[in-house]
This record gives sequence, structure tokens and C-alpha cells, in this order.
Amino acid sequence: MNEIQSILKKIPAVDRVLDEPVITSLPSAYPRSVIVESIQETIEDLRQNLLQDASGADKSETISPGKVAKKAAHLVKKKMTPSLHHVLNATGTLLHTNLGRAPLSDKAVQAIQNVARSYSNLEFDLETGRRGHRYSHVDELLRRLTGAESAAVVNNNAGAVLIALTALAQGKEAVVSRGELVEIGGSFRVPDVMSAGGVKMREVGTTNKTHLKDYQQAINKETGLFLKVHTSNFRIVGFSEEVSTKELVQLGRENGIPVMEDLGSGMLFDLSAYGIPKEPTVEEALGTGIDVVTFSGDKLLGAPQAGIILGKKWAIDKIRGHPMARALRIDKLTLAGLETTLRHYLNPKDALQEIPVLRMLSMSLEKTWELCAKLAELISEKFGHLVKLEIVPEISRIGGGALPLSELPGYALAVTPKNMSVSRLAERLHHTKPPVIGRLHENRLLLNPRTLSQNEEYLLVDSLTAALSDQDASDDL
Repeated sequence: MNEIQSILKKIPAVDRVLDEPVITSLPSAYPRSVIVESIQETIEDLRQNLLQDASGADKSETISPGKVAKKAAHLVKKKMTPSLHHVLNATGTLLHTNLGRAPLSDKAVQAIQNVARSYSNLEFDLETGRRGHRYSHVDELLRRLTGAESAAVVNNNAGAVLIALTALAQGKEAVVSRGELVEIGGSFRVPDVMSAGGVKMREVGTTNKTHLKDYQQAINKETGLFLKVHTSNFRIVGFSEEVSTKELVQLGRENGIPVMEDLGSGMLFDLSAYGIPKEPTVEEALGTGIDVVTFSGDKLLGAPQAGIILGKKWAIDKIRGHPMARALRIDKLTLAGLETTLRHYLNPKDALQEIPVLRMLSMSLEKTWELCAKLAELISEKFGHLVKLEIVPEISRIGGGALPLSELPGYALAVTPKNMSVSRLAERLHHTKPPVIGRLHENRLLLNPRTLSQNEEYLLVDSLTAALSDQDASDDL
């Protein structure tokens, strides 16, 4: 114990560490308070580690001012670096929720930049010189693309479902099939959303089978809404049955009950030609005469995060006029990205070329092989002696709670390092610039090129080079 106390006394003081060259050479823009705080935290961590380590090993190098300064400098740089930044998605999951879902088109990014760096006509009518409405920038586009009578947009689809339920059925019952009471990412549960909106849930049917008569028998003076929820993140297969939107709309009309459907990931045109199971498009859903549909902006639409609400004018007017609308409204940056993305859809060929998610989704089997071969060639030129490379069959997924049964066949590059474990390589790739997120499988790191943006393969090679290099300074910290 006396030996430990003796070592603790040798830990350098903050002022001593501040004089070390690695600290004094830090950029002048770094606040002194952050530098001092980082040194204090480094010293405290060192103190705690020494107290917990009773091995008796020589600690003199660990507590040298230079070593402490080096660790503190690393911590300073970490604190001064934004935590949210660009990563390379090599997982093969197109709408990876943890990685931010849909990347935006170049034109959408440019539109956001143009609006962000200056003032804009967000709520100013340039024709009349009077106050305008922020949704005028996307309302006409959404109506033209889907055939909806009216449109509203909020900050995400959970918000869209919440405000629609609240505006249309607060204090009343919403009838929903038991098989559609889903939970999606982040513990978003349909029953909880109903409760938050002051709507009483009325379950009908069973988990695998719900009939039209179940809805009919549930109707009473408290019935305010029929709700359908698209099971976007799972499927019930086998002995199952559900009521179609068209049938439910007809029942609603006969009884004066509005019908709403949460589509989850709304598609503006049919993608079945690319191996995607046939799903109703937004236009087809609205074509049933339904009162309201909601869907996400940052899934298969390929836009920024938003909750899009379409339907009958009377229903959308109630939603827009609800006090909650202001709390859930989207900002100018989202509007700029959404408007530009929607304009791509005016020409489907343009949408397939410009919107990254659609481009990835429609990528051919042969194209994924070509990209893997290109990656393998680039990596072999630099570090072929350090890794074993194989091109292997790999299934990509849509992700983001969309189309769970969809499989996109293709290829991935399997990387097996020779100078470290595969888990170590994956960990080091998380700390390169930019970080690379792949998939570990059968003791190999799979890099799927389908989810890389155009020309990101060169960035991936640079990051892999850094991760394989023996000069990675982070290993010493």
C-alpha cells in the first residue's frame, strides 16, 4: 500500500503537464478550460487505475508528464471534434436507422445549404408580399404526386400518427386490428401513441386473423376512427387474414367513421421490378378513398426525416389547425431537402438516378460484383500482404422497419486481416476518418458496396489503409 501511495505522489501536477510540448502545440483555438479539464480527467483516470492495480509492476512510464500529456491531448482533440459526422455504411442495410437512414441526393443537400446560409421565403409570399405558409413549398408537389386533396408535414412519422389520431379521434375510440398493434424502433408502440393522444384503443380480431365483421361489431356511439397500421417491420405468414383498406373505407362511409392508415415507409411508385415485394403505393392507398394516410420521409422516399400526412381536405384542415401542429412542425432545412427530393419524383427516371436509396435498391447483381472487384484491386495495391480478400455472395436488406421480407442479392468483399483479429480491425475502422461500419460474419469483415455512396470506395480504401497501418497512434493511448 505504501508503494502505491509513493507512486501516486509522483503523478505530475496539472501545471507540469501544461508545459509539455504536446500540449503547448495544440491549436490556439482550443479553449484553455477544455485543455485543463482534459488534463484533470486524465490524471484522475490514471489515479483510479493505479489504485485498482495491485500487480506491483513498474508504473514510472505510465505516470511520466509526457505520457499523461499525450493522453490528455488526445482527449482534448476528441472533445473539440463534433461527435456527429460522416461515416461509410458498408453493412448492406439501406435504411440503417443507427446510421441515419436515407442519405440525401446531391441536389437536396445543395438546397439545404442554400437555405441554411441565408434568409429564405419560408413563410413569405413573394407574389403578394404578405405572410405565406411554410407548407406551400411542398403541398402542391405532394398533391400532384399522390392525388391527395391536401397535405401536411410534421417532424417524423410518429408525430404524424400522434397528431392525426389526436385531431380526429381525441376522447373517442379508434378501432384497430390486434395483429397491427406494432412496436417499432425506440419502443414506439401504437397503443402508447393512442393513449398519449387521448384516444381509446378498441382491439378487434386476433393476432393472425381479423375479419370485416370484427370492425362492424365494434361500432358504437364512441367510435371515432378506424385505424390500419402497415406492419412494416414484420410479417404474419401462414394462416392469416386481414381486412383491406378498400373494405374498411366502405364500412367507414356507411357508418360515418373516418379511416386512417399508417403506411410506415410510403412508396411513390411501384418498385417490384427491382425485386421488391409488391406494396401499395401512396397513390393507390389514397385511391381507396381513405381519409388520411401517414408515412416517413427518410425511408424509401429518400428525403430528410419527416412525417407526411395526406388525405381529404377536411381531415388535413383539422390536423393543420390542431395546437400540436406548431410543436411538431418541420424547419426550413427539412423543407428544402424534402421539396427537392419530391421534385425528383416528377420524373421517375430522375428519381432512380438522383435519390441514393433508390439507386442502391435498383443496383444490379453484376454491379455489386464490379464494385467489390474494384475495392479488392485498390486494397491489394496497398496492403494485399496484410489481408486476405474474397468476393462472397451477400444479401442486402432494406432496413429501417421497411419491407422485412425483401432480399437484395449481391456480393460483398470479405476481409480477413493477417496482423490482427477481425474484431480489432472492425474496431479500428470505427475510429478512422471517415469511420467505416461493416458486418462481422464467420470471422471475416464483410464490406458491402451497395450502401456506399458514389465514389466512397476510395474513402473506404483510405480508412482501411489507416486501420491496417502499424502507425495508428490511437493504439498507444
